[in-house]
Amino acid sequence: MTSALSDPTLERHFKGHRDTVTSVDFSCNMKQIATGSVDSRVMIWNMKPQMRAYRFDGHKDAVISVHFSPSGHLVASASRDKTVRLWVPSMKAESTVFRAHTATVRSVNFSGDGQTLVTASDDKTIKVWTTHRQKFLFSLNQHINWVRCAKFSPDDRLIVSSSDDKTIKLWDKNSRECIHSFYEHAGYANYVDFHPSGTCIAAASTDNSVKVWDIRSHKMLQHYKVHSGVVNSLSFHPAGNFLITASSDSTMKVLDLVEGKLLYTLHGHQGPVTCVAFSRTGEYFSSGGSDEQVMVWKSNFDCAEFSDGVRLQHKTASSSQTPTATSTTHFPLNSHASVLRSKTSDPAQQFKRQDSQTAAHTQSYRQIGIQSRASHSNANGSLSISSSTAHQTQTQSLPQHSPQGQAQSQASDGGVPPGLANTLEHIIGQLDILTQTVSILEQRLTLTEDKLKECLENQMEIGLHLQRSEEA
Repeated sequence: MTSALSDPTLERHFKGHRDTVTSVDFSCNMKQIATGSVDSRVMIWNMKPQMRAYRFDGHKDAVISVHFSPSGHLVASASRDKTVRLWVPSMKAESTVFRAHTATVRSVNFSGDGQTLVTASDDKTIKVWTTHRQKFLFSLNQHINWVRCAKFSPDDRLIVSSSDDKTIKLWDKNSRECIHSFYEHAGYANYVDFHPSGTCIAAASTDNSVKVWDIRSHKMLQHYKVHSGVVNSLSFHPAGNFLITASSDSTMKVLDLVEGKLLYTLHGHQGPVTCVAFSRTGEYFSSGGSDEQVMVWKSNFDCAEFSDGVRLQHKTASSSQTPTATSTTHFPLNSHASVLRSKTSDPAQQFKRQDSQTAAHTQSYRQIGIQSRASHSNANGSLSISSSTAHQTQTQSLPQHSPQGQAQSQASDGGVPPGLANTLEHIIGQLDILTQTVSILEQRLTLTEDKLKECLENQMEIGLHLQRSEEA
């Protein structure tokens, strides 16, 4: 798989902030990048070279987090001034503001449908709001220290949060209950996010490590110790097979999650790298740092080989809404890497492609359930991957491969007979249909429950009204 990769390249860099860049996010159409900074400003950078950047002044203190709405029509910003602002990313710089918390707001995140926002704060709470009119919906209150980050799952049914209380909590949005707590013993997680499939989470920790947890079995699937400084941020590639991290050691790391190894170390920022994010298609990623710079990199990952998986993941990611525990064996990964190759396309930007000293424990990542893969053992007993699935993005339709061509490639890569490959493909297709059916039934059940709840509430109101009438 890694043979299809080319080295990342620095495409552009922007300078306009006057202090540390704290957060970065791409619009869905890849035309704009939003950044927040300790200088209290939100900036919108246009990818077209001839177009000027927009500088939004409004916050009274540092901007800690920014996030584009799924449609790209709004940018949310969270600030140390205890407010959240919603901006229209145009020259007019129109915004609405609301006081979201009683302390610094560390994180803001739109739901997948764009209808709600989740915020996290130093007041130890997580709050959910409507995007329209910013109506408060509910609060999640079990953390006992600052909450650094809160994110919706891809299907909007779960929320994950990380706190200085050394826990990462998983919440059910509907019941508003904490359904599990992951414990960080050596430090706390600065940043946490869902895998595009919604079946696992990754955490960037102050103990210089990155951990990947399965939210169904609650087991740690992978543990990377590749940084020599605090890990400040991370972002999953939309295909789900790669993870990029940003650290105070002034580097970014690209991790191959399937093989469980370090692919690249990227140098470019002078000082800590504070934030990083993939574009919605994965074609680019952007980083920000304490050097006040915003950099845009071309990932150069060959997404063509993930095209069949993109179509499949689009069907499965939305339907696997309720995580269920799986009885799989846990293989912890220890990714201490050694340098295999180093390339420099620009004197200031160095890339080191790296591999792990330990064997790739591919099985452990297969627990995540993000890849419906057919695999077999080769003569050495190691796993050989045949076909992959990936996360469907809203803005790019990748080339599609036929099942027949897929089966032929499987046969040539690892010796899987075409007949077996076709059978496996058919089984995967049938599983997708079953998953979609279960999803539809779950949605109908949820609607029925909501209607029943509404009827019971109406009945209670009528009863109270009749009781009051009789008393009168």
